[in-house]
Amino acid sequence: MIGFIKNFFESLGLTEIYVSLLSYSVYIFFLIFICLLSQKISNYLLKKTIGKFVKKTKIKWDEIIFNDIFLKRISFLLPAIIIYSFSTGFEDPLKEIIMRISSSLLIFIFLLLIDSALNSSAELYNLYSTSKTTPIKGYIQIFKLFVNILGSIAIIGTLMDKPFGIFLSAIGAMTAVLLVIFKDTLLGFVASIQITTNDLVKIGDWIEMPKYGADGDVIDINLHTVKVKNWDMTITVLPTYSLISESFKNWRGMVSSKGRRISRSIFIDMNSIKFCDEEMLKKFEKIEILKDYLDIKKNEINNFNKRKKIDESYIVNARNLTNIGTFRAYCKSYLENHPKIDKTKIILVRQLEPSEKGLPLQIYAFTNDIAWKNYEEIQGDIFDHFFSIIEYFDLRIFQAVSGYDISKLK
Repeated sequence: MIGFIKNFFESLGLTEIYVSLLSYSVYIFFLIFICLLSQKISNYLLKKTIGKFVKKTKIKWDEIIFNDIFLKRISFLLPAIIIYSFSTGFEDPLKEIIMRISSSLLIFIFLLLIDSALNSSAELYNLYSTSKTTPIKGYIQIFKLFVNILGSIAIIGTLMDKPFGIFLSAIGAMTAVLLVIFKDTLLGFVASIQITTNDLVKIGDWIEMPKYGADGDVIDINLHTVKVKNWDMTITVLPTYSLISESFKNWRGMVSSKGRRISRSIFIDMNSIKFCDEEMLKKFEKIEILKDYLDIKKNEINNFNKRKKIDESYIVNARNLTNIGTFRAYCKSYLENHPKIDKTKIILVRQLEPSEKGLPLQIYAFTNDIAWKNYEEIQGDIFDHFFSIIEYFDLRIFQAVSGYDISKLK
C-alpha cells in the first residue's frame, strides 16, 4: 500500500523528500483511521452479540465475566494487531520501532484483560456466603501486583529489545530496595493471610479501635486498608496490618449469641439500708413477683432462729430480712420476668465494693435484641423502673451534692 501512495505522489512530480514525507504521513493517518474504526466496529459487534446474549441467559456468572469493560478491552486487540501487520510498510529503523510499540501494546492489553478477569473472579466469589468469612480481595490485589510487575518488565524488555531474564536479574539485585518500596504491600499481604487464617475479622463485623476512631461495621477488607462504617455514618480507613499489630474489640461474639449485655450499677446511699420490720414486710408481700421469695426466706429465717433458740426480741441476735436484700431479689425477679431479657444467659444482681459514692448494686443481664436502638430503649426502660421504685423499699440513691441541694438548705 505504501508503494501505491508513493507512486501517486511521484506522478505529481514531487521531489523524493516530499514524496517520502507525504507518503508516510498519509499512511500513518490511514493507519490511525483504520485502528479507530476497527475498535469502534469490534466493540459494537461484541456488545451486540456476546453482550446481548449473556443478558438473555438466566445465569448470573456470564454477565459478570463478559461485562462492558471486558468487551471494550477485547476490542482494542484488533487495532494492536493491525498496527503490527501494517508496520511492514515502513522501512527500518521505523519499522522495528513500530513493531516493538505494537508488541508492547498487545502485552498491555493482555494485562488489562487479566485485570478484568481477576475483578470478575472476585465479584463471582462475593456471590457466595463464604466471601463474608474468607475475603479474597487481598489475594487478588497481590496477584494483580505480581502480574503487573511481570507485564511491565515484558513491556520494557520489548521496547528496548532486551531479554526478559536480564530485567529479572536486575530486580533480584534490587531486592532490598524493593522491600522498602513495597513494605506496606508485604505487611498487608501477611496481615491478610493471618486475618483470614485466624478468622480475626470479616466483612460485617462490628469492631472498635479507638486509636483510629473506628467504631462500626467492617465494609471492606483489601490488601492495604480496612474500611469501617462508623455509627455516625463516617468512614474510617485503617491499615490492614494494624489488625494484627494492635489490639481491637470485635463484637462478633455478641452478634452470634443473639444477646447484648447490660452491665450497669445503681449507687445506693448506705445510710438508707436497714432491717425489714413487720410493716415493711406486709407492704412487700403485696408485690406479686416477691411473694415466692418472701415465703421461702421467711420460712428459712424462722426455722433457723427456732433451731438456734435465738431471742428475737433483740433484732441483732436473729436473722432478718433487709430492704437492700429484698430490693436485690425484686430486681432479679423483674429481670427474669421481663420479655426482652434472654433467660438462657446469666441474670445477676450483685453488690460491688462500697466506696465514697455509696454501695454499687450491679445489674447484669443480656437482652434478646442486639439492635443498638432497641437495646438502649430496653436498658433505659429497665433502669427507669428501678430508679422510680427504689423509694418503695425505703432506699435512697446516692448522688453528689448539687447547687440545688445547697439552695434548699438555705
